[in-house]
Amino acid sequence: MLIADLFFYLFASVCVAAAFMVISARNPVHAVLFLILAFVSAAGLFILLGAEFLALILIVVYVGAVAVLFLFVVMMLDVDFAELRSGFLAYLPIGAVIGIILLIELVLVLGSWVITPQVAAQITTPVPPLNEVSNIKALGLVLYTKYVYFFQAAGIVLLIAMVGAIVLTLQHKPGIKRQTISVQVGRKREQSVEIKQVESGKGL
Repeated sequence: MLIADLFFYLFASVCVAAAFMVISARNPVHAVLFLILAFVSAAGLFILLGAEFLALILIVVYVGAVAVLFLFVVMMLDVDFAELRSGFLAYLPIGAVIGIILLIELVLVLGSWVITPQVAAQITTPVPPLNEVSNIKALGLVLYTKYVYFFQAAGIVLLIAMVGAIVLTLQHKPGIKRQTISVQVGRKREQSVEIKQVESGKGL
């Protein structure tokens, strides 16, 4: 038990320190690397809690795809971060309000065992007992039975966010011919075929 406690404090301290460095690093590439370190530390915490599936998903999806994508985008785009930081004070009041709201929510979550002790017990109770099925099967049964509508709603929100990001960043360059399906399908014979009477021996 002592070794598990040591690893818990090790992963927790590294995760908190890496998260702090993400928001304080001046170089965005370093911030992404610290974000990857925070993800790996959080995966270690999940393994200590017995949620190995979530730990692997965190490594494969977030570290292997999202964080690396962030790194490539930051390195490939020529973003003027000094200009982005210039309007920091203008958005500071609304950012402080959102931060206070998140802090209040975290305090309420951490203090739920004092306010309503039965809430924490209901959240931690698995739908099938963990000694009957594996961790992955138990998670699947919870997601696709009790929380299936919330799971589908999250997928729809992510799809809308992806489409919105594509629409906002899509830029059409002038002078490039593009295919318009409706015009192509609705054109008539006179617009596509032109018959010319060519005299013999003169060519076109």
